[in-house]
Amino acid sequence: MTIKVGDKLPDATFKIMTSDGPSEITTADLCNGKTVVLFGVPGAFTPTCHMNHLPGFVEHGDTIKAKGVDTIAVVSVNDIFVMDAWATASKAKGIEFLADTAADFVKAAGLSLDAPIFGHSRSQRFALIAKDGVITFLSIEETPSEATATGAAAILAAL
Repeated sequence: MTIKVGDKLPDATFKIMTSDGPSEITTADLCNGKTVVLFGVPGAFTPTCHMNHLPGFVEHGDTIKAKGVDTIAVVSVNDIFVMDAWATASKAKGIEFLADTAADFVKAAGLSLDAPIFGHSRSQRFALIAKDGVITFLSIEETPSEATATGAAAILAAL
C-alpha cells in the first residue's frame, strides 16, 4: 500500500557518504524534530533525474530552506558510491543523497517501480514534505519521464 498524507514515513536505513566514508542514516535520524523535503528518483544520472529533477532542487534549495525546511534529501535505488558521484557531478550542496540500495524504503512506502529496463526495482518519481516524520504533502509523478508534479516548484507551492 502506498503511503499517503498523514502517514508516518516507514522505518528504513539509508547509506550515505560522509567525510569519513560510507555510513548510515535512519528515517528517524533524518526526520525526527525536523521538516524534510524528500524526493525520489528512478536512478542517479538518468536523463530526467540528472538534467531536470535534481537541478531544480539545487537551484532553489536556499529558497526551500528559507520556508522552514531543515533538510532536502534525494533517494534512489543505487549504491552509495553512485550517489556520491552524482552529488559531486551535480555540485549539489545542501542536499542529502540517500542510497536505498536494496529498495527497502521505497518498497515499504509503496513507491517502488518495477522497470525491466533497469533490471530491478527502482523508485517511482515522487516528492514529499514530512514534519517530524509525518507526511504533510505527497506527489507521485504519473509519467516517470516528467518531473513537474514532483519538482522544486511543486514543493515551493506546497510550503
